[in-house]
Amino acid sequence: MTRGSGDGVSPRRSSPTGRSSPKHFKQDGVLKERGGPLGVLSVLGRVRRALWGDLPPEEYGRLAMLSATFMFIVGSYWLLRTQKDALFMKITGSAYIPHAKMVSFVVLVPLILAYSKLVDLVPKQVMFYVICGVYGSVFLGFAMLLGVPGWGVEGDRAPSPSRLLGWAIYLSIESFGSLCVPLFWSFVNSITNLRTAKAGFGLITWGAQFGSVAGPSLSRYGARWGMPVLMAAGGVGVLVVPVLVAAFVRLHPSAAGGDPSSHSHTQTGVVEGLRLILRYPYLLGVLCLATCHEVIATMLDYQLKVELNSQFKTASEVAAYMGVFGQWANGLTFVFSLVGTGFFLNTLGLTACLVLFPGALSVVLLWVMHRGGGADVLFAALVLMKGLSYALNNPCKEILYLPTSKDVKFKAKSWIDSFGGRAAKSLGSLINSQFSPAALSSYSGPISLGLVGFWASVALWTGRKNQQLVDREQVLGEDKPRKPK
Repeated sequence: MTRGSGDGVSPRRSSPTGRSSPKHFKQDGVLKERGGPLGVLSVLGRVRRALWGDLPPEEYGRLAMLSATFMFIVGSYWLLRTQKDALFMKITGSAYIPHAKMVSFVVLVPLILAYSKLVDLVPKQVMFYVICGVYGSVFLGFAMLLGVPGWGVEGDRAPSPSRLLGWAIYLSIESFGSLCVPLFWSFVNSITNLRTAKAGFGLITWGAQFGSVAGPSLSRYGARWGMPVLMAAGGVGVLVVPVLVAAFVRLHPSAAGGDPSSHSHTQTGVVEGLRLILRYPYLLGVLCLATCHEVIATMLDYQLKVELNSQFKTASEVAAYMGVFGQWANGLTFVFSLVGTGFFLNTLGLTACLVLFPGALSVVLLWVMHRGGGADVLFAALVLMKGLSYALNNPCKEILYLPTSKDVKFKAKSWIDSFGGRAAKSLGSLINSQFSPAALSSYSGPISLGLVGFWASVALWTGRKNQQLVDREQVLGEDKPRKPK
């Protein structure tokens, strides 16, 4: 039998001298074309494996659906977030932003307790239906109230802390981000293994950036469309999320489940997550990694908001500026999560990536101190901080939950990401309230650098502890060790 007659490979052409054609070459027993499609595909395959690892083709479909869901979550949140401070400053007053952050910390406690109870009562996908359904309806209600004269930002009514709509909008948007984003990652962690996580979490984050860039981009049209329209658009985006989750569960039935704590066949209670955090030092380390940057960001963000409030007269102008900020921050996340997240995780490893973020942030802080602050400097610093947080720190933090029990993934994680995040912002706001804006610009740098040093040491310890859990095939939070999913 001649070569190519039955082995699926075309016969090679020979030159008159009997030599193989220079357009073809033999590699691993397979004939390939130089510079042709096969060569291009081979190069693309090597690039894909270098950036994201060696994932099975079917995993990309699952990751695409999860990324689309996350795109609507973060896109809606960023659209609402750009309005949050703008509306609060013009309805309630910029001086009350630190107080609002501290109040959000208190309000979040009963919400987390209700969230933890919901975990025991309904399947994990149903939690999206309940939480997103409620918040989407609330935001649509705010949109209607903003259009009522005397309630919104139209007219000559002066900002006042007695105007409750500003407080309600601020607290609702803050709590939505604190509950829905952790819920999404809890859901993803419960159906993902370590191999997929290292390659896929960056891709999920990358795809979601289409939404997080689109959301702030829409906010730039606040002056033309009006704030009620932007609020309504955010509400509609939130209501799309449960529809996508339902579609994902229908296509991938294994992702559906009953009680997330079904392995124990008991309801562990609303404070189980808090008990687990206090019991395991590893979870305290995760808490530190999830919150330290929030303290620093809150101090820098407040200084930026003070600058903006003095520069702009209307809420739509502030919202447009914050829309530009969102575009830059999420644009950086878009690029880094595509070409950097998976590459760094697969090349440097989880522990090095956990330490890399506080190391990079220390350089940014030194630059801010050297330049002496200012709106443009603070803008650039927060863009770098937010971009690296979303594209590097967050995927690394989520991987830390893989060798843990379902109670840790849902209940402890809700306390860490929601309550811990609000506690960190409250601490940052408390620091802000102790200084005048001028004094804060001088003292925030040294305070932040001290926190970064502590944060880096905790990151190193937590990363090494995670490797021990993986090597020993232990699941943190379970009485009997078992191999992680």
